[in-house]
Amino acid sequence: MNKLFFILLLFTNLAISSQTISGAELLEKAINFHDPMGNWPTFNGELLVTMETPKNTNRKSKININLPEEYFYVKANRDSIVTEYTINKGACTIVFNGDKNPSEKIKTANKLSCDRAIMYKNYYTFLYGLPMKLKDEGTIIHQHIEKRKFKGKDYLVLKVTYNKEVGKDTWYFYFNPKTYAMEVYQFFKDTKDSGEYIMLSGLEIINQIKMPKSRAWYYNKNDTYLGTDLLSQ
Repeated sequence: MNKLFFILLLFTNLAISSQTISGAELLEKAINFHDPMGNWPTFNGELLVTMETPKNTNRKSKININLPEEYFYVKANRDSIVTEYTINKGACTIVFNGDKNPSEKIKTANKLSCDRAIMYKNYYTFLYGLPMKLKDEGTIIHQHIEKRKFKGKDYLVLKVTYNKEVGKDTWYFYFNPKTYAMEVYQFFKDTKDSGEYIMLSGLEIINQIKMPKSRAWYYNKNDTYLGTDLLSQ
């Protein structure tokens, strides 16, 4: 009787250990790694980001994000050109080389617009808010988790799509199977060879949130290197 009980218990444990966690469970574990104190919804902090690209000089950006106050500011400096965008509760302002009221001619020549300000706000808030941003409304978390090898490492892969009002791209987030740290993400557009993948390395702790220090961008199609964003405080 005891032997039969032991065998049943052994098979039960093996069955449980072989089960793959759901997408929702994996996301919660990843968020617990990156934001264990739950600070992202009230994030108010500064990010310093240096963008390195193969054919350009570095662009250095100072970014202030205050989520409770609906405030975003970015000041970017490249080749002695300084642009500043502010979005404060939906109101947009643009500064170019210290000029708080640049002419339409200057705006056109330097591609300055409030649409670009919104693009920067969405870009930085999304990327540095991951994986917490995957809890946003309109995000579809697929429950099947794939075990996949990428660039020689094993990962748990979470598939994410969006309601049509939010976005059309298909994303895959690669998590370390032991720590649940986010180490890669990848997006595709309409075709298999479209989109890009982003390799993450290092950690910078800002407001007790573990953010990737380095993000290196590549094309999915041919692994062409596009550039790297380096985060510091």
